[in-house]
Amino acid sequence: MILAIVAIIVGLVLLVWSADRFVDGAVGVAQFFGMSTFLIGMLVVGFGTSAPEMVVSVLSALNDTPQLALGNAYGSNIANIALILGTTALIAPVIVKKQAVKRDIPILIATTILTIVLVKDGNVSLFDGVVLLLAFVAITVFNISMELRDKRKRKNEDAESEPAEKVSIVKAFAWLLVGLALLIASSRMLVWGAVYMAQALGVSDLLIGLTIVAVGTSLPELASSIAAARRGENDLAVGNVIGSNIFNTLVVVGIAAVITPIKAMDAEVLSRDLPIVSVLTLLLFFICIPFKKKNGKRVSGFGRIGGAFFLSLYIAYLVLLGIQSV
Repeated sequence: MILAIVAIIVGLVLLVWSADRFVDGAVGVAQFFGMSTFLIGMLVVGFGTSAPEMVVSVLSALNDTPQLALGNAYGSNIANIALILGTTALIAPVIVKKQAVKRDIPILIATTILTIVLVKDGNVSLFDGVVLLLAFVAITVFNISMELRDKRKRKNEDAESEPAEKVSIVKAFAWLLVGLALLIASSRMLVWGAVYMAQALGVSDLLIGLTIVAVGTSLPELASSIAAARRGENDLAVGNVIGSNIFNTLVVVGIAAVITPIKAMDAEVLSRDLPIVSVLTLLLFFICIPFKKKNGKRVSGFGRIGGAFFLSLYIAYLVLLGIQSV
């Protein structure tokens, strides 16, 4: 029990510290290459914090249990929008730039639609997996090309402004890698300690799975998003979630299908998880449609009310899982 308490305390401290360092590194990389923090959040933070899901996907496929990859991917997508953005909005308003509403969230919607079309027959074949992976490559290339175009525009606009502060790329990459590694390690330590204590106190495995383990798998994304929001890097937090969901939908599921095609997926995936992912993605899009404030400026995003709404949806999802598991 004492070891579990130590693991929780140390894991929590490391989680908070490494999240700040990870965000420092991500912002530093963005500044050095002159790229938007949104793209860095999407490509580096979003994909990096999804590394645990990818590992689970590969291992589950190699162990001939690719269904786990589906549950892991879609469950993480639900947590990313409802839990992570919901919690982040309670700390600081989630401000979404026009680019995300016009381009990136619609891309996420398109990937969700593509997934539904491919898996509606209850199978995720080798062909389906290849299509998902190719879609990921195409989206990544598209986003990078658009960012390079925008970078040229920003460079022309800032030509007469003061030069940006130089950032040590070695230091930025070091914090990025160290922060990511410690994020994943500390989240695992925290989950282990919490599970051990819950079991010692007689909490059921079902409740542990629906709460501690479910939230634990999203701790890297949650910690990095909260750290970004506290530092005013809202683009990083939103890009994190969008990038992570695209990665989960296309790469996590795609790799599992390429290694071991899924011939008969669980009925709940089509009847419950994919519809919930789709609804949450659409809600994210509609809630981020720009509205006019008193000063006349158009602002996209949502605050505490929207955050509480998303969190309530996540709690409802956990309750639904609990009811169906009984």
